[in-house]
Amino acid sequence: MVSAAAAGSPMDERPAPTQPSLRRLRDHDVRPRRDLGQNFLVDSNILGVIERLAGLAADDVVLEIGGGLGVLSEHLAPRCAHVHVVEIDTGLVPALSEALAPLGNTTLHVADAMELDLASLSPAPTKVVANLPYGIAAGAILRTIEELPQVTRWVAMVQKEVGVRLAAHVGDELYGVPSVIAQLACEVEVARSVSRTVFFPVPNVDSVLVRLERTGPAPSAGLRRLVRAAFAHRRKALPRSLELAGGLPGPDVRARARAALETIGHPVDERAERLTPAEFVALEEALAL
Repeated sequence: MVSAAAAGSPMDERPAPTQPSLRRLRDHDVRPRRDLGQNFLVDSNILGVIERLAGLAADDVVLEIGGGLGVLSEHLAPRCAHVHVVEIDTGLVPALSEALAPLGNTTLHVADAMELDLASLSPAPTKVVANLPYGIAAGAILRTIEELPQVTRWVAMVQKEVGVRLAAHVGDELYGVPSVIAQLACEVEVARSVSRTVFFPVPNVDSVLVRLERTGPAPSAGLRRLVRAAFAHRRKALPRSLELAGGLPGPDVRARARAALETIGHPVDERAERLTPAEFVALEEALAL
């Protein structure tokens, strides 16, 4: 029906769709924006899957990044204490406000989720549940791990590569900075593959639901800086990568890194891809950063 309308069929001559996203697409004449990575959920069956993975309790406060057309928001709100809905696209506000209007326990934040003052959200979020825009998915998850210490669980729809990267382990092709930083604070799993047909428009990439369960505090700024510098030059040995990246305190970083690797039981010319998240903690301690 959406395709027919887009092709030029008179919208007011066709019966209104029953699925909320499709109905709001039609009623508010919404055109998904590629520049914002908008792919709206149009299959309500996936909402129950997301809810079960989130394990919502009556006292949970949910942060939803990328409110879109409100179909996930209106599913979550009756099942928790409060939902903070963040949406950057002002063009979606009429449709999203329509969805949230009957729900007294929601707050709409028309803002960029990567710039919003997350610590000021009240009540403070305890879970993040979202169909994340592709362009910010990894960054949004890592930012909320760092800035929302009360959050204990994340359930997010993300591009498959992002989910696999977050859950990757030593030896996996996609193991890198997001893997280490996320796993320093959380257990991460790709919980389920998601059909492309649950979205409109249908994306040209696969998606997954990724779940993170907090196991500890976010890594310190210094440790995050070390991890990023270690992976900055993936084809080079870790000490050389640290030297080239710069920004780490103290003299002769390369020599100290070689000695630190030896201290934690690795060859002095080891690459970052061979260190587990826990070994990065040990490396930081050995470097006395």
